[in-house]
Amino acid sequence: MGAHATDAVPSEETRAFARAVLLGLSESPRWLPCQYLYDARGSELFEQITELPEYYPTRTEVGILERAAPEIAAITGPVSLIELGSGSSTKTELLLSAYAEAKRDLHYVPVDVSGAALAAAHDRIEAAHPQVHVHPIVGPYQDAFPRFREYSPCMVAFLGSTLGNFNQGESAAFWTRVTQALAPGDYFLLGADLVKDPAVLDAAYNDAAGVTAEFTKNLFVRMNRELGAGLDVEGIEHEARYSETWQRVEIFARFARAQTVTIAPLGARIPIPEGERVMVEISRKFLLPDLMRYLGAFGLESRRVFTDPDEWFALLLIQRQQGA
Repeated sequence: MGAHATDAVPSEETRAFARAVLLGLSESPRWLPCQYLYDARGSELFEQITELPEYYPTRTEVGILERAAPEIAAITGPVSLIELGSGSSTKTELLLSAYAEAKRDLHYVPVDVSGAALAAAHDRIEAAHPQVHVHPIVGPYQDAFPRFREYSPCMVAFLGSTLGNFNQGESAAFWTRVTQALAPGDYFLLGADLVKDPAVLDAAYNDAAGVTAEFTKNLFVRMNRELGAGLDVEGIEHEARYSETWQRVEIFARFARAQTVTIAPLGARIPIPEGERVMVEISRKFLLPDLMRYLGAFGLESRRVFTDPDEWFALLLIQRQQGA
């Protein structure tokens, strides 16, 4: 069985986690917020996922960036680079190298919830690129929105198709805030995973090595540790399937037997029946014409679209228009 909560007074972060779990598990169908997948162990597992042979998005996006970075730098001219959810910043170094070719000082603002990842990236980048000045922001990417104009002219990078984790309401809220935060003429570089053969998606989200399954189950390991959930994690299974109706991969935790989730900080207990699925993440896939039309509704105009030869993934360089 899982660990029990300690008698210590829970932090506000733990209480926020507890409230989110209580809300999601009380609704029908049940769900859990995907941001809680990314504790230290979850982030480590996700890095492993990006290197799996079945998981195409990371290496495909890197291949596009290797070819496109010089053209992106030429189109935008000198800008500050702000990256939302920067993680280890390894992909971003391709952009930094392209901008550094101009022999100008460059401000790079990585934004991530992991202070350790930001510290490592800061030291590595400043050692490799002396003309790059790194200004990390530790926190959710929304914390950076008020800072966009401070660094204008800028280009905001949102790579890895993280946009696909947003449902329709979250996406609309995100782009509304982005448009408000950017100054007219500022750029946004978006990574987007495209609609493709469902068999490719099935393999990518159900890898043979079981790393993605461990990533899903780690959320419940975290709930045991931080919320005293008392779950037998071995009785929870990873399921991922593509919905053609919604054009998204839906990732679930399936309870192979009935269990009760204890949320100790709130004194709550929620029974989950055998066979029930709890959605833990979505990964939406996009059609380029639809996505560009959607972004245009927020006053964001496409300047250039870069794709791989198979058109599995795209990088969209978009620009905030006057009066948007």
